[in-house]
Amino acid sequence: MTTTQSSLSSVAEDSLRPLRIVLHGALGRMGQRLLGCISSERGYLIAQSIDRDNQLEVLPGGADVVIDFSSDDGAMRAAQAATTLGCALLVGTTGLSQASRDAIQRASTRVPAMVAANTSLGVAVTRKLVMDAARLLPEFDVDITETHHVRKLDAPSGTALSLAAAVTAGTGKPLNPARIHAIRAGDVVGEHVVAFSGPGERIMISHSATSRDLFALGALRMARWLAQQPVGLHVTDDWFADFARG
Repeated sequence: MTTTQSSLSSVAEDSLRPLRIVLHGALGRMGQRLLGCISSERGYLIAQSIDRDNQLEVLPGGADVVIDFSSDDGAMRAAQAATTLGCALLVGTTGLSQASRDAIQRASTRVPAMVAANTSLGVAVTRKLVMDAARLLPEFDVDITETHHVRKLDAPSGTALSLAAAVTAGTGKPLNPARIHAIRAGDVVGEHVVAFSGPGERIMISHSATSRDLFALGALRMARWLAQQPVGLHVTDDWFADFARG
């Protein structure tokens, strides 16, 4: 077998091997949905489930990625776990402190790491649409309204902040934080509306999540991509660019 054939064979084997996941925050709402999706989706395997009362174990089969949906403190634990295991780190926890972001940054010097404020493919497309609209309508007023269930602690949401960043990328000017509006009501999974208001007209770009499964499936998609990336801190726009290229 030639070197090229050996390399191609290795790639083929990697594509068939299940992605080995350490799930951090397994008892939370998103952790439970991830467990449910992993059990029904082909190509994924739980190497270990961890919550605040569990300790990371040395895994004989190794792991490909740590997926974290926990808390601010939990994100720091997840960063340490990924570093210890030498595997990728995907953090879906929002409302991170600077200390947690610093811990993830340190982990990214040893493993591929990414913070994803929202793991939905639809939200990634929405961000692209918002960026293009902001670029084409730089003089329009922009407002972002986000609605989530009453148990969500951070406000505005990480997704709303990422949409604000998309507006800034389009206009070249920071969006006034006063134009981001957060509503906490009922059991809403997640709704985001970006309104562009100009003379005599208004454009609204919106995304509504009806099930947490879409975030779980998106996290699995991102995790598989991240596990194949080089060491460093990656962003969701990198993943989306690869996805858009097909």
